[in-house]
Amino acid sequence: MDELIRQVDDSYQRAVFNGEYDGLPVADRALDAVEAALLVQRGRMLHCRFLQTRTEQAGELPYFERAVDLYRGVHDERGEAEAQFWIGCFHQVVRDDNPTAVPHLSISATLARRAGDDLTLSYAQRHLGIAAHMAGEYDEARALLEESTALRRNLGFTAGVAANLVGLTYLAIAQGRTDDARTLADEGAALAQSSGAGSISDQIESARSTIPS
Repeated sequence: MDELIRQVDDSYQRAVFNGEYDGLPVADRALDAVEAALLVQRGRMLHCRFLQTRTEQAGELPYFERAVDLYRGVHDERGEAEAQFWIGCFHQVVRDDNPTAVPHLSISATLARRAGDDLTLSYAQRHLGIAAHMAGEYDEARALLEESTALRRNLGFTAGVAANLVGLTYLAIAQGRTDDARTLADEGAALAQSSGAGSISDQIESARSTIPS
């Protein structure tokens, strides 16, 4: 971000003091990238407010959609992957609309994989796994969540691993793998506690309470 702002300032200085205007298109692209990043962060904060209130926040989706347009304009696949993920997450989590969410999540996964962005890929695969679970496609859901979990382990994203183990616990229960469910819940509880992820700890205990005795 600092480098982008530096490019803009450099283009301004050269235009005003040297009469060199060839850098203005570069400055425009840099500003678009900065604006896109800011829009994603604003949308994420509104998503947090949704999680707090369970009330849709009017600006959330437009922020992410505008970010996609800007990232496409500057040919930033990594940035677009993140923005596409958030559009998919919005439709899945806020509006409970997986048919609309899944195409955006799939685009996100494709772009993130191409850009080498394993964190965004882990999020896209996680939410595609959630969609598959909700559709009763348990084997597909497990594969997606396990890929997401492996990516998060490699990144050292402990709280994210614990979050995925919640879903994998429920999948194990749905597939009749009771021993696996207990093992997954135990690991999830330990990881959530070690990372201070209180909300995930609560989710793990809720999942554990549904494991057949």
